[in-house]
Amino acid sequence: MMLYFNSIKELINTLADTKKLLSEMFAKRKSFDYKYEYAVKVLNEDKIQKLIDYGILLKNDSYLEIDEKYLDFFEKILEVNENINAAYIDEQIQTLKDNINYYLQEENEYRKQQFLRKVKSALRTTGRVIIRNIISLNRNINNTFKTEPNYKIKKIKLEKFDEKRERIMQLIQQTEKLLSQDELTFFKTASDDELNEISNNLQLDLNEARHNLIETQKQIIDYINQIEHQGRVIEQIRHVKYLKDQFELKTKTNVNQFLGHNKDIFFETRTTFPVNPALDALQEDQIYEMILQMNRSKNIAVKPEIEEAGAISEDYLQSHDSEQFFIDHETVKNQFVATRNNLFDFIVKYEFSKQIEFPERVGLFCQILSQYEDELKITNQYKNYKGVEYAIVLPK
Repeated sequence: MMLYFNSIKELINTLADTKKLLSEMFAKRKSFDYKYEYAVKVLNEDKIQKLIDYGILLKNDSYLEIDEKYLDFFEKILEVNENINAAYIDEQIQTLKDNINYYLQEENEYRKQQFLRKVKSALRTTGRVIIRNIISLNRNINNTFKTEPNYKIKKIKLEKFDEKRERIMQLIQQTEKLLSQDELTFFKTASDDELNEISNNLQLDLNEARHNLIETQKQIIDYINQIEHQGRVIEQIRHVKYLKDQFELKTKTNVNQFLGHNKDIFFETRTTFPVNPALDALQEDQIYEMILQMNRSKNIAVKPEIEEAGAISEDYLQSHDSEQFFIDHETVKNQFVATRNNLFDFIVKYEFSKQIEFPERVGLFCQILSQYEDELKITNQYKNYKGVEYAIVLPK
């Protein structure tokens, strides 16, 4: 019989008390099936049994797994969920419409404010959910193209992802229509600074999402074209091999005549589609072994002659402590992209391990802008700070 938590405090304490095991299982949720014997080495059996009794963990023979509702909760909070859930976006839009309708029909001022808070919450959530679904969609598309070995299944999956892309695009259009046409009465009646800011942020998110989906569509079309090209080549090779195995290649084809008149075919550029390997695939043991074999095959058997080093100067052996401060542009850029701030304000307020003066921060702003221009959005808006005029630069 499964037990139930009596309070949120009891739930939080239980999760905190078993965080070491839950963190380990969550990190390895895609790598392999987690055995019970592994869990015993991390956490004592009484606490493991408590997690099972309360339904946080499920035991299946000698294996353990995190219950689906807790796993879904962790992935959503950490924004690492790879599922594309257009129905959830649709539900958010319907919740938004319902609460707007309740607000317009309610006469009690206190209850109207409650419905207004729910509308604001739904507006905030809708943008985040749409962006997160697009990120998951792009990740699934790339992983499918790079790791799915069956060409027919790969094409079917990509076509399914394209249907989900189209559905998300429709939901974006519905949300934009709701903001600009369907609910003008509400936004005029309930207008305040916070609602206006939330609505503007949502419109920016929707605009960004629409552009991302356009790029996603181009990527899907490109992937499908590559699959069809590879499929045609494979079918041709199979047919040629069949004829060769049946000793009919020369009689049923003009292969000799073709090769005789096209001697330069071996020097033509071959059509290739470079593909970066998926990160998940690189973590597999067999891929690691292949990398080791390739590395060993590149080793040179003849070892170069090493000249004998001369005596080391005594001055060189003297201890000279020095410290050099280095700013990692890539790290600063990545942290900026994770925010909604503009680049100049972000760098001015950024806390370095060493005191950085304002002129140096201005220089850093220019360096990051020139290095990562393709990954940043340079607007036509300008501001002035301490006599320095700068453009508003946002994450793409």
